[in-house]
Amino acid sequence: MGKTTGFLEYERKEGPVRAEEVRVQDFMEFHERLPLTEQSRQAARCMDCGIPFCQAGVMISGMASGCPLHNLVPEVNDLVYRGRMAEAYRRLSVTHSFPEFTSRVCPALCEAACTCGCHDTPVSTKENEKAVIEYAYEHGLVEEPLPPVRTGKKVAVIGSGPSGLAAAQLLNRRGHEVTVFERKDRIGGLLRYGIPNMKLDKSLIDRRVQLMEQAGVRFVVNADVGKTVAAADLLREYDALVLACGASNPRDIKAPGRDAKGIYFAVDFLGSVTKQLLDSRFEKYPDKQVRDKDVIVIGGGDTGNDCVGTCIRLGARSVTQLEMMPQPAEQRLPSNPWPEWPRILKVDYGQEEAIWKFGSDPRVYQTTVKEFLKDKKGNLKGAVLVSLKPVRDEKTGRMNMVPVEGSEREVPAQLVLIAAGFLGSEKYVTDSFGVELDSRTNVKTAPGEYASSQEKIFTAGDMHRGQSLVVWAISEGRGAARAVDEMLMGYTNL
Repeated sequence: MGKTTGFLEYERKEGPVRAEEVRVQDFMEFHERLPLTEQSRQAARCMDCGIPFCQAGVMISGMASGCPLHNLVPEVNDLVYRGRMAEAYRRLSVTHSFPEFTSRVCPALCEAACTCGCHDTPVSTKENEKAVIEYAYEHGLVEEPLPPVRTGKKVAVIGSGPSGLAAAQLLNRRGHEVTVFERKDRIGGLLRYGIPNMKLDKSLIDRRVQLMEQAGVRFVVNADVGKTVAAADLLREYDALVLACGASNPRDIKAPGRDAKGIYFAVDFLGSVTKQLLDSRFEKYPDKQVRDKDVIVIGGGDTGNDCVGTCIRLGARSVTQLEMMPQPAEQRLPSNPWPEWPRILKVDYGQEEAIWKFGSDPRVYQTTVKEFLKDKKGNLKGAVLVSLKPVRDEKTGRMNMVPVEGSEREVPAQLVLIAAGFLGSEKYVTDSFGVELDSRTNVKTAPGEYASSQEKIFTAGDMHRGQSLVVWAISEGRGAARAVDEMLMGYTNL
């Protein structure tokens, strides 16, 4: 696939990125595209490797290796190399519902498992995918087909994130009448309010939703199922339901002073910022909460990084990002061989911007908050940080991070954002449907299946597998659609 000697002839080249001093002035996307001629050369680097781990989507050592959607990556790359972009789009759309999302926010599991990347830089599959889908939109190739026949079956999808949208798309194509319920004021779930606009322009969500609406999918916003919409009413009206509400129960930080004013969950903060930007059509920046403040972000993952980038755009005086675990190695360790996901140090866009603005990486490893400090009015004024060290539990063998005695130090902080992950689904939703949960409060199903413990209720995405990636959510949504279709029709051709 690609050019036989392409990986020897061409070095990896990525699309240009707007400079930090320019991009922090706005919330627009900053990753730009290569010309198609150059993207063709990048696709030429796809080797005739024989075993394309890039499309495997398997778990190795508890981590995903390759694309969970099983996109036929070498075939798409080959078509991009040959300039056959329309065919590349048709090939990609067989397995993928929304390449416009993953080509922007996915960490590229395909590239981490690329055979070329074993000894050299991997093929730029993620940017090839972005070139394909944007070419398809620009040339009117992206359509949401109207089903030739309606089945007479009605399906409700609860949640409009990537898993809910993927399930709705396939079920509608099959001919079922699909209604998507979203508790927020706009469609998209965490795509809309959990990912900042500079990573995923929200017009891209609107573009796809409009196509789905034209094909017959009905969207209902401000519909909080379990509160403003009764689960019993949906069970009576619909032949099947898909719970795709995400793992939106955030993990908290239990420390003295937690009730101080100025401490927020990261996703609530990011969602509020995005909503205010959208409501004002990006004419007003909601910077009052952040400007000239010392900010602490608790959590070193993608959401924490998004908080760093957002706070810099909103005029923070300083930003510190706390990470409980030790700093990763800069290169793969022998215990982390290819094609496992590389557990190595990465510098994401938020950290790049912090280095540019403040002169150093904002991340502080093996550190957490021991106490939040308040002034007399209850406002947050600082935090007591404590260093951590790994200690192995003699009974379980598990490595725990424990405080280092005498390492406490006080730092100023008027805003703290907790980006410590999620604990699972929200109780009021699962209680309203009476579904059985697993030990992590995710909706329980048989392994590899999507049917819940309750008749005609299915689940998908983070609500099913726990906090994960957009690409996994899309894969789950497609899988749940097949399971629902088989239950309704006795077979499935999805």
